[in-house]
Amino acid sequence: MHLSGKMLLQLSILSWLTCQAVLSPVPPDDIFKYIDDHKDEFVQRLTDWVAIESDSSDPTKRDQVNNMMEITKDFIIKLGGKVEMAELGEQVHPSGMKIPLPPVILAEIGNDPNKPTVCFYGHVDVQSAKKEDGWLTEPYTVVDKDGNLYGRGTSDDKGQILALLHAVEAGNTIGLPVNVKFLIEGMEEVGSNGLDTLVEEKKDTFFANVDYIVVTDTPWLSKRPGITYGARGNCYFLLEVKGARRDLHSGGFGGTVYEAMNDLIYLLDTLADVKGHINIPGIYNDVAPLSEKEINLYKGLEFDLDDLEADTGIKQFLHNTKEELLLYRWRYPSLSIHGIEGAFSGPGSKTVIPASVIGKFSIRQVPNMNPSVVEKQVKSYLEIKFAERKSPNVMNVSMIIGAKPWLADMNGPQYLAARRAVKRVFNTDADMIRAGGTIPIAKTFEEVLEKSVMLLGIGGHDDAPHGQNEKISKYNYIEGTKLYAAFFQELAKQQDRPS
Repeated sequence: MHLSGKMLLQLSILSWLTCQAVLSPVPPDDIFKYIDDHKDEFVQRLTDWVAIESDSSDPTKRDQVNNMMEITKDFIIKLGGKVEMAELGEQVHPSGMKIPLPPVILAEIGNDPNKPTVCFYGHVDVQSAKKEDGWLTEPYTVVDKDGNLYGRGTSDDKGQILALLHAVEAGNTIGLPVNVKFLIEGMEEVGSNGLDTLVEEKKDTFFANVDYIVVTDTPWLSKRPGITYGARGNCYFLLEVKGARRDLHSGGFGGTVYEAMNDLIYLLDTLADVKGHINIPGIYNDVAPLSEKEINLYKGLEFDLDDLEADTGIKQFLHNTKEELLLYRWRYPSLSIHGIEGAFSGPGSKTVIPASVIGKFSIRQVPNMNPSVVEKQVKSYLEIKFAERKSPNVMNVSMIIGAKPWLADMNGPQYLAARRAVKRVFNTDADMIRAGGTIPIAKTFEEVLEKSVMLLGIGGHDDAPHGQNEKISKYNYIEGTKLYAAFFQELAKQQDRPS
């Protein structure tokens, strides 16, 4: 059949329009509407997940952790994912009991080489919780009150993981614009046993085609959405002082011996001054210099000192301005004393002189501090101070944790995509924030996989993870689901993918 030039032109235009309809991104309202239409279902699923007491610190609840992993696996399969349950062997519990570790979920949805691949990390185990600890509600029963969903794990991290999975569900209705992988574990709350080794083992297989890593286990700084691009490290020390072979009665020995507790208190007191300045020589030498550009970034962050005072009950902080407080919370090292082992701490009175005591303290380090250097500085300082005291007791210092700080390029492709997604969903710019705590897995991902790592969480600044009455607001939960869905689309638009 002979076609005229006009007919060929019309067919060409029709073909082009058809291609555009296929290739053009679906309007975000279509995906957002799906999320809004299914929000009651999403809340019910969170309720079901929270009811599973997946407390990883309690050996008697290990079956519930395993059950939680199976339920998560089944949901990912329902979404069209391929799942491997990676076994990690056994855990030696502090009680001496050997317990099989829960498997780690390694899953993927989509393997199109023309799409970017983003791997999300999260966990479905929780901290312990009991009503008698001070909860106003049953911790494993979700209570919907005043726009919040109360229950253990609602924010840390079951709610955030479910928001991500629901975003995938919504994206499936039109086709995911990215390949998605998941690493979901059940031991995060007790140290992620074996996870570093697993990441190393899977570097050239499961992670080989991953372009970006996103951690979905983090809160915002305020009511404004935040994207986290850095975290402090942690050097945790045990400072032991030994005196007599056994505990002594203070009536018989008080005033006659060099008491180990006195030595320990003296040493701990020399570590920092009343304003929090660390007295250990050289500790600030490797702190990365502060630029004017970074200072200006802190000025634009949404953060209210009055709200923090009201929330914590603290009457006065060491620093008087928002910028100073955040700098010392994220940007400078800090030293905290956590407790004394071996000392009498029960109710009532006991007039004992402990034979051996252990002080526990940590130093949060920042770029470019190195844990091995910090360890040497701390040990050298305490040895000098102990020698000056001229005590015949024996002192020993050990570092049991040496987690490195982490800092990413906040202008990398996935950060720009996340910023655009925040703007689309919340109609505001994201706060670019850092964490004062430590996120070891972020540094592991960065060093082992050599990929860009970002923390894109939806937890509220007042969610009380690990505390009594943990919650997530329904607003964060549902709008956070939209955030992840928008992030998929924005990431797909990025042209400068890493090789």
